[in-house]
Amino acid sequence: MLEEKKQEQQEETTEKTKPAIAEEVSSSEEAPVADPKSAAEDSADTDQGGAKEAVDEIEESNAEDAEDEGHQRRHQIPILDYHGMSMENLVGELQRLIRTEKIQAIKRHVDTIKQEFDDKFKEFLEQKKQEFISNGGNEIDFKYSSVTKRQFNEVFNEYREKRNHYYRNLDENLKTNLEKRLALIEDLKSLVNIEEDINTTYKNFKRIQEQWRSAGSVPRANYNDVWRTYHHHMEIFYDFLHLNRELRDLDFKHNLEEKLKIIEKAEALAESRDIGKAFRELQTLHKIWKEDIGPVAKANREEIWERFSKATKALHQKRQEFLKDQEKYYEENLKVKQEIISKIREVVENTAGSHKDIQKQIREIEQLREAFFKAGKVPQKINEQTWSEFKSTVRDFNRKKNTFYKGLKKEQQLNLERKRALLDLANSLKDSEDWDSTTAEFKRIQREWKTIGHVPRKFSDKIWNEFKNACNHYFQRLHALQDKANAKESENFKKKMVILDEIKEYKLSGDQAKDLEKLKKYIASWKSIGNVPRNRKHVNTKFNKILDVLLKKAGVDKQQAELLKYGNKIQELASGEDERAILRERAFIRKRIDESKDEIRQLENNLQFFAHVPEDNPVVKEVIQNIDRHKDSLDTWKAKLKKLNIMEHSLSREESDPETSAEEE
Repeated sequence: MLEEKKQEQQEETTEKTKPAIAEEVSSSEEAPVADPKSAAEDSADTDQGGAKEAVDEIEESNAEDAEDEGHQRRHQIPILDYHGMSMENLVGELQRLIRTEKIQAIKRHVDTIKQEFDDKFKEFLEQKKQEFISNGGNEIDFKYSSVTKRQFNEVFNEYREKRNHYYRNLDENLKTNLEKRLALIEDLKSLVNIEEDINTTYKNFKRIQEQWRSAGSVPRANYNDVWRTYHHHMEIFYDFLHLNRELRDLDFKHNLEEKLKIIEKAEALAESRDIGKAFRELQTLHKIWKEDIGPVAKANREEIWERFSKATKALHQKRQEFLKDQEKYYEENLKVKQEIISKIREVVENTAGSHKDIQKQIREIEQLREAFFKAGKVPQKINEQTWSEFKSTVRDFNRKKNTFYKGLKKEQQLNLERKRALLDLANSLKDSEDWDSTTAEFKRIQREWKTIGHVPRKFSDKIWNEFKNACNHYFQRLHALQDKANAKESENFKKKMVILDEIKEYKLSGDQAKDLEKLKKYIASWKSIGNVPRNRKHVNTKFNKILDVLLKKAGVDKQQAELLKYGNKIQELASGEDERAILRERAFIRKRIDESKDEIRQLENNLQFFAHVPEDNPVVKEVIQNIDRHKDSLDTWKAKLKKLNIMEHSLSREESDPETSAEEE
C-alpha cells in the first residue's frame, strides 16, 4: 500500500515538474512578487491594488542585494550634499568612503561624487582658460595642471582597483554557490523517489534546508529562478510528506508562527517615523519570508498573505506620501536656485565698467555661487538643466569680466608708458639748481602722475618707488637750501622787530622836513634787512600801517606816502629769489594803469551827457570828483612803474658790470 502511494506521488510530481521554471513559480507561495503564486495571492493583488506594486519594489531591491549581503549596507550610508562641497572636500569624502565602507556598498555615492567633481572641475578649467586667453594667450596653447584633479584621479583609481578585485572574487564565489544550490535542488527532487523510512527522508530534507541556508549568494540574474525552483520542489516534498501528517503539521505550525511574527513586525513598521529605515526593514522581512521560512497549511495561506500584503501596502503608501513631500521640498529648492540664477543673469546684464565695481560684482557672484550650492537638491528630472543654466550664466559673467580686464590691461600698459616718461623727466631734473622752474615742474609732474590710472601690478610698486625717490631727492636738496635761507630770514625778522619797536615809540617833532628825513631812514633801514620767513610776513603790514599814520600826521600827501612805501616793496622784489615776481608786479601795475585809463575815459564820456547841466549839479560834481581821483591813482601807478623800471635797470647793470654799478651807487 505504501509503495502504491509513493508511485502515485511520483506520478503527481512528474506532472508538476513538466512546466518550465516560470510555470513552476505559479504554485509557490514563497515568491509572491514575480508572478501570482496562488489563488490567495491573486486575490490579494486584486483586492489590495497597491500592495503588489509595493511588493514588486521590495523584491526588486532584494534581488539586487542577493549577490552580496554587504551590498545592503548602501541603505545605511547617508548621501551627503555633494553638490554643495568644494572639489577638495569631494576628494576627502571619496577617500573616507573607500577606507571605511564596503566597496560594494558605495557605488551610488562614488558615482554621484564623480559627477559633481567633474562638473565643478570643468567649470574651474573654463575659468582658467578664459583668464589665460584674457591675458593674451592662445586657446590652443592652454594647459593647466591641477593638484586637486590629480589627487581625485588617484583616489578614484584606488576605488576602481578595489572594486574590480572584489567583483572578480565575488564572481567566482557566486558561480560556485549557484552550483551548490542547483545540486541541493537535485537532492531535494530525489527525496520523493527514495524508498526509505519516512523519518530518514525527513531528516535528509532538514539537512538540505540547512545546507541551502548556508549555501551563499548567487548571481542576481539567477536569483529568482533558483528560489522559485527550490520552493516548488519543497512544496512537492511537503505534498509527498502527507504520509506522515505529524511531521508536516509540526513544520506548518512552526512556519505559521514565524510568519505571524513577521506580519506583526511589518504592521508595527507603519507607525515608524523614519520611513526610509522602516522600508528597508520591510525589505528584510520579505526576504526572511521568502528565503528562511517554509510554507504553511493551505487553510492559512490566503489569510496570512492578505494580512502581510495589507501591512506592506500601508507602509508603501506612507512612503509614497513621504516622497511626495520630499518632492515638494526639492521644488522649493528649485525656486531658490532659479532665483539665484536670475540674480546672476541680472549682474551679467549690468556688468560694471570699473575695476572697483567689477571687483564688487565678483564678490557678489561668489556669494551667489555659494548660496546655489547650499540650496539643496532639486527634482532629478530638472537637475541637469538647472546645473547647465547655472554654469552657463556664471560663464557669461566670467567672459564679460575677462573682456573688461583684457581692455584694462591695454589701458594699464599705456599708463605704464606715461608714468615711465614722467619718471625719466623726474630723474633728469632731480639734480637741477634752477630752483624756481624745477620746483614748479616737479609739482606739475606730480599732479600729472596722480591723474594717470593704474599700471600692471607687477610694475606698480617698482615704478612708484623710483618716482618717489627722484622727487624726494630733489625736494630734500631744496629743503636743505631753504633751511639755510630760513636761518638768515629768522635773523632778519629779529632785526625788523627792533625797528618796529622803535618806530612805534617815535614822536613827531612838528618839523616836516626833519620828521620826513627820520621816517626815510626807518624805511631805508627796513629795506636793507631783506626778507623774513613766510609765516612772519605780517611784520611788513604792521610797519606800513604805523608808517601811514606817521606820514599822515607829518602832512605828507597820500601819493607821496604811497611811493615812499612802494620803495620798500621794490626792495623786497629786488632781494627776492623769485625772478618772475618783478614780471608779475609790472604786469599788475600796467593792468591797473589800463583800468584807471578806462575808468577815466568812461567817466569823461558820461560827463558829455551833462554838457548843458550846471557844474554845481551833485551828479556832475560826483563824476568830476571820480575823474580826479582816478587821475591821481593813475599818476601814482605811473610813478610806481617808473620806480620799478629804474630798479630793474639797476639790477641789469649790476649783472653786466658790478664794479661800475657799485661806483655809481
